[in-house]
Amino acid sequence: MKAAQIRELTSEELTRQLEDDRREAFNLRMQQQTGQLENTGRILLVRREIARLETEKTARARR
Repeated sequence: MKAAQIRELTSEELTRQLEDDRREAFNLRMQQQTGQLENTGRILLVRREIARLETEKTARARR
């Protein structure tokens, strides 16, 4: 998800997306530890998206 798309989300959608991405990151880490993960690059993409969401959440809190 691009930064522009993240800015368009409501606060509830932002929180829900953040929870979903954190859950996905956890599942990807578990798959990696058990040797089941095929697309290792997905971990990096999910971590970056979590960072983007957290950045927007912090920016909204400062307003």
